[in-house]
Amino acid sequence: MSHSGKPIGDLGLDSLTDQLRDSLCSLEANKPDFRELDLGSPVSPLRTRGLNTTATTTTTTTTSSSSSSSGSVSGSRNVHNPVHKSNHSGELSNSSETSPTTSIRNPRQGTSRSDPLIYSASGSQSSVNSPAPVNVLPTGNICPSGRILKTGMVMGNRNSKSDVLGSGTGNYGHGSIMRGGGPSKCSNLDAGNLVGSSNNTVRGNFGGARMGSVDPEEVKKAGNEMYKKGHFGEALVLYDRAIALAPGNAAYRSNRAAALMGLGRVAEAVMECEEAVRLDPNYWRAHQRLGSLFIRLGQIENARRHLCIPGHHPDPSELQKLQLVEKHLNKCSDARKVNDWKNALRECEAAIAAGADYSPQLFMCRAEALLKLHQLRDAESCLSNIPKLEPYTNSCSQSRFFGMLSEAYTYLVRAQIEMALGRFEHAFTAAEKAGQIDPRNVEVAVLLHNVRLVVRARARGNDLFKSERFTEACSAYGEGLKLDPSNSVLYCNRAACWFKLGLWERSIDDCNQALHIQPNYAKALLRRAASNSKLERWADAVRDYEVLRRELPEDNEVAESLFHAQVALKKSRGEEVYNMKFGGEVEEILGLEQFRAAISLPGVSVVHFKSSSNLHCKQISPFVDTLCIRYPSINFLKVDIEDHPTIANAENVRIVPTFKIYKNGSRVKEIVCPSRDMLEHSVRHYSF
Repeated sequence: MSHSGKPIGDLGLDSLTDQLRDSLCSLEANKPDFRELDLGSPVSPLRTRGLNTTATTTTTTTTSSSSSSSGSVSGSRNVHNPVHKSNHSGELSNSSETSPTTSIRNPRQGTSRSDPLIYSASGSQSSVNSPAPVNVLPTGNICPSGRILKTGMVMGNRNSKSDVLGSGTGNYGHGSIMRGGGPSKCSNLDAGNLVGSSNNTVRGNFGGARMGSVDPEEVKKAGNEMYKKGHFGEALVLYDRAIALAPGNAAYRSNRAAALMGLGRVAEAVMECEEAVRLDPNYWRAHQRLGSLFIRLGQIENARRHLCIPGHHPDPSELQKLQLVEKHLNKCSDARKVNDWKNALRECEAAIAAGADYSPQLFMCRAEALLKLHQLRDAESCLSNIPKLEPYTNSCSQSRFFGMLSEAYTYLVRAQIEMALGRFEHAFTAAEKAGQIDPRNVEVAVLLHNVRLVVRARARGNDLFKSERFTEACSAYGEGLKLDPSNSVLYCNRAACWFKLGLWERSIDDCNQALHIQPNYAKALLRRAASNSKLERWADAVRDYEVLRRELPEDNEVAESLFHAQVALKKSRGEEVYNMKFGGEVEEILGLEQFRAAISLPGVSVVHFKSSSNLHCKQISPFVDTLCIRYPSINFLKVDIEDHPTIANAENVRIVPTFKIYKNGSRVKEIVCPSRDMLEHSVRHYSF
């Protein structure tokens, strides 16, 4: 009820304005000695500010109430009609104020009842309906002047800090209690600081009445609180609501950019900052935030244009970061021009560490350097770790990197990697895309031309190979290698042609070239091993087949080739080979004489002493069968010590499973209860 006895809802805005002004004047004229009570409201966390009496008395009833709690507001408190007039009072800044660390939950949120959490912003006097305990600070006490009562402080002190609740249109208390969040996670709102958060879901009723408010400052204030708690998704929704209510407010756009940065959506954050600058070209805070974003994107010229504005002093730390990133980028560019890929890689990583940590082009530069250093696997893995920057903003699309448009460079590097991996169709698509983006760039044009010719040469070579015209196929692959001399696939294909022509030395040379570019390239290893076998270089053949066995443990053709190469190697060394056949099974020993005869055979024998009732033996027995297939040059035997205790006593076996390895009748190793890796390591060691 108002002083006049009429319900508040019946009073017009002019009447309320006059009534509040009269209340303010009467209080200033006759200040009683009363205590200010700290509301401790979770709805609008209060912070004291050094407002003098004059500033208090001249505050109008249309003042926005957002500055009382956002903790990140810059600009005047006397803002009139915030819906229609653009202002920056809602900007997030590096405020020293922090958000409240506790929140009070209303168990019956939104119900109509007398509750200390509910208070009116109409300027009329309110009273707490029930006395609060001594240690509990009542909420909702607003004196006629609009000041908030705080316990333990005497109003007579002219320097006491106070806050003023603007009348606004916000409906405080009804369903607007913040849920969740706990202590503030982000009290220092640094525009250039990307705060990782996967939490972009909206918590239920996080804005309450303020979310439904028609006052954009109220909605913005709730967004600021969510941002400070690290709830960037909720903050984003609230800022969207504020923008819908006041689309011309540059500060709301800038705040939305901060929330997008927290969610890792950097490209969208750039677009929001650009829109804020478009709405207000003199908005220094938006320029500063945009400059910080461009540093992270590695776009030096764009960053300098927004940080170094006449009449403003840029943040020294951002300026230092800009200069450091620029220095490393220039060194990286110089190294790339002379194909000094080691230095290019080092300077590229230094630029990322200096602050350009969200630049797709720098991550692509790292991939390109690794490719040129013949670290193809690492280059390929880089592609999956490149920051996503879609959609490209106008500024990002027009920026240049190593002399070409930034987006074109990413496709140029991708095309090179796809070519090296033998994915020629994907390479052509990427090169074509780079050409469409930057058709005038010489490097892009040369790459597109070369990729087109290499794809044709490879296709023609494949057709000739299938037609068994191997000499012509060699020439076709050679034409492709002239254009792309680091293509391991073309080398390997030509090696297959040399092999078919019986030119095994040439085949080995081309396989060596392919493996230098792409180590552990399975097809190149297989063709080199086959060529070495033809040349009876058994040790080299066994070495390649062993690598293939580790890479392709289930490939029976590789296993059989390894077996025959091992047998041939033993024969070439003059060793006697008996009863060696591929694909043997673990031989079961049924007596002492059989056991002694088996371990006395030339070569290596592995004996598995086991017990049919032992769980560990049951678990490892299938693995022994697998080893028998993997290492066919070794004799595998098994002895059940329960059925044949004589053998166990003769070999002094007391614990199972036990493995003993014999070479030409002599025991060379004994392993008790080994792991699978340990057992295979020992078997592999004695398989040569």
